[in-house]
Amino acid sequence: MSNTHEEDTKPDGKAFDDFFDSIGNKAENVAASKADANEVAPTTTQVPEEEQKVVDEIESLCMNCRENGITRMLLTRIPFFREIIIMSFYCPHCSFKNSQIQSAGEIQQRGARYELRLTTPADFARQVVKGDNCVVKFIELDIEVPAGRGQLTNVEGLLSMILEDLELHQPARKEQMPEVWAKIEEILAKGRDMIDGKSFPFRVTLDDPAGNSWIEPDQKDGVGKWKKVEYSRTPQQNEDLGIGGTGNDDLEHDEEIVTTVEGMPTAATFEDDDVVPNEVYSFPAACPGCTRPCVTHMKMVDIPYFKQVIIMSTVCELCGYRSNEVKTGGAIPEKGKKITLKVENSTDLARDILKSESCALECPELSLQVNPGTLGGRFTTVEGLLTNIRDDLHKQIFDVGDDSGDGGDSLASETKTNWKKFFDGIDAAIKGDAKFTVILTDPLAGSYVQNLMLPEKDPQLEEIEYDRTQEEEDDLGITDMKTEGYEEVVAELKKDLREVETNGDSKPLVEDAEGNGVPIEQAKSDIDNK
Repeated sequence: MSNTHEEDTKPDGKAFDDFFDSIGNKAENVAASKADANEVAPTTTQVPEEEQKVVDEIESLCMNCRENGITRMLLTRIPFFREIIIMSFYCPHCSFKNSQIQSAGEIQQRGARYELRLTTPADFARQVVKGDNCVVKFIELDIEVPAGRGQLTNVEGLLSMILEDLELHQPARKEQMPEVWAKIEEILAKGRDMIDGKSFPFRVTLDDPAGNSWIEPDQKDGVGKWKKVEYSRTPQQNEDLGIGGTGNDDLEHDEEIVTTVEGMPTAATFEDDDVVPNEVYSFPAACPGCTRPCVTHMKMVDIPYFKQVIIMSTVCELCGYRSNEVKTGGAIPEKGKKITLKVENSTDLARDILKSESCALECPELSLQVNPGTLGGRFTTVEGLLTNIRDDLHKQIFDVGDDSGDGGDSLASETKTNWKKFFDGIDAAIKGDAKFTVILTDPLAGSYVQNLMLPEKDPQLEEIEYDRTQEEEDDLGITDMKTEGYEEVVAELKKDLREVETNGDSKPLVEDAEGNGVPIEQAKSDIDNK
């Protein structure tokens, strides 16, 4: 019995396949069931209508007139994305209508932040999934939409909805608050210019701590056009999502978790000593997925003719969260570095490659561009890096519940053809059947490609140093770094802090480095951080 049960159990990620199928497959199943019923038993009773329904209907209360209306629900999947529930309500008594979507998948282990830079009118048609916990922001418009009702729309629909909501009470504002009315009119005018295509380029961002929102990518997107960054949630975000509680039972269970590995050095044992290369260290940490205690392993590796890097791995026994990343150390170099590798055979595919988190990757022959931060830090081979990129993209585009690789019925035929051609090109490169070029652009010069001709120069490998742009330095936070004279600032803050605490002021303020008054608690935090 147990063996039969194990065979019937579906693997992870396939548990809802019977319910969350693509719309095209649902329609085909209904048509097939009707055809089979007419062919096998044309004179018998028809298959019940409820068994053929693609959309479920539920009688529910209308919040407008308090009469009963109809809620329709469709369980489906979105290409590039995951399972969702599309809901529509209609009341025949007052004609009230409402529609929304909800994520039917699990809360992801990490939050996700998407950014799209719109440069052409075609970008307005990009599909957008806005989850219940997602915050939307149009950066140039300087307007933010807080978390609320989930939506399935496109970029134009999202911007139009914001402008319509702002415009709703403008006549009343003009009479009661003329200054607010004028400010909103400026935003509305700027937003209409965006929709009319007069304000390109501009950016839209989606920030969802649950990781269940999404902006449609395009195969032709270059570096800086479309970007996805995954991040670890804060304890407050976990609490808002209803996960990572701190009840007494949870705390007692957490205390029983072993946060170190027997026989391995810990943070306490090497706190005052240097980190030994190739030695694995373990120390307690907080899981980014559930915020419970877990173990992080660290190992320093010395890459010949490059620098020392740290490989980190985190495993949570409670929620199953796993991650690994590579961090480069040392001072920030004065210039960035651009590495170009010509891959011509299987030997080149086996070269070691380190792609740091700040590095952008391009392969012009494969029409492949990867933005900084998309894959995190990876230390692998050229073949391994391409395989990781292919698997991540393929899972997002074609993992819609079938094995045909068609990408679902809502994926346009031309788009399917382009994506298939794209993946065929990557597969050929991985097998060594195609020659291509790998270009790594790293403003922090923390990336590396193995030189097979050392100490001689490799004719297939080119490294060029370049001056960072102002935008790159702003993104990396280098512009705001203070590397000289901060000792005097900290000493002055401590002196002012002691004087204020001695005076016993009820609302004490101290001056910061710019002469502004700040509360004591903030000053203490600034001192600790420095």
